[in-house]
Amino acid sequence: ATSTTNISGFVNEFILLGFPCRREIQILLFVVFSFIYLLTLMGNTSIICAVWSSQKLHTPMYILLANFSFLEICYVSSDVPIMLANLISQTKSISYAGCLLQFYFFSSMCAAECLFLSVMSFDRFIAICRPLHYPTLMTHHVCAQFVIFCWVGGCLWLLTPLTLISQVPFCGPNTIDHFFCDLAPLLALSCAPIPGITLTCGIISSLIIFLTFLYILGTYFCVLSTVLQVPSSLGRHKAFSTCGSHLAVVSLFYGSLMVMYVSPGSGDYRGIQKFVTLFYALATPFFNPLIYSFQNKDMKEALKKFLYVLQ
Repeated sequence: ATSTTNISGFVNEFILLGFPCRREIQILLFVVFSFIYLLTLMGNTSIICAVWSSQKLHTPMYILLANFSFLEICYVSSDVPIMLANLISQTKSISYAGCLLQFYFFSSMCAAECLFLSVMSFDRFIAICRPLHYPTLMTHHVCAQFVIFCWVGGCLWLLTPLTLISQVPFCGPNTIDHFFCDLAPLLALSCAPIPGITLTCGIISSLIIFLTFLYILGTYFCVLSTVLQVPSSLGRHKAFSTCGSHLAVVSLFYGSLMVMYVSPGSGDYRGIQKFVTLFYALATPFFNPLIYSFQNKDMKEALKKFLYVLQ
């Protein structure tokens, strides 16, 4: 694709290469990804509806989970629809403003997910390590404040990288070897050396990933220490089962995320890294409802009741 520039010599649109392969394979990918996307929307919506419809689930743990599921819907919708459109489109272009907006929206949802996973681990920590203080510490008011903190914090965290990227000069080439506008491939297209911006964006991205990850590890270390001291095996099993689903989601999300954002600006985005991005951008939101609903007896009951009412 040739670079499209405006009069001042700056790129006004980008070409997203996506998955360069035969037409039949692109159509197959379109069908598969569309199916996963629809299942993701249905799965996360069903969790929100189950929590909303069941009085028993109006507790901080499930209110956080319902918000987390709504976040997953926003998160997966920030990149997958454009990826699907590009798979069947001939032009595969996205405007300069559209590209920056997509980067900001996707990255903000990613940051908010890190914060939500941290708050959810704090909730489990209080429930297991300080059970007597739980009703006074995790009130509905505190839970609402946590929810606002996660949404607003995610959006504010990425304002600095967005401002910095908007100052990067793009004068061609304009081809992004990715299926959406991500940090590293965008920075790699700069037509001037930008070590300062690359470093700052890298630090900001890495900080929220590593700080939240270390916090989650810390809380689960405390949880594990407490659980191992529980005398009855039934009590241990119950404590592990409430944390098992959350740990599975944390492992999926952070495992794939760390592969990607430890070194932005490298521009090395072929093959395996595209697959890894696809994994945390599409697979993680798809698996979350499955992990949470299958692991949790109360959630399964609420889902059954909700589906029975719908019939």
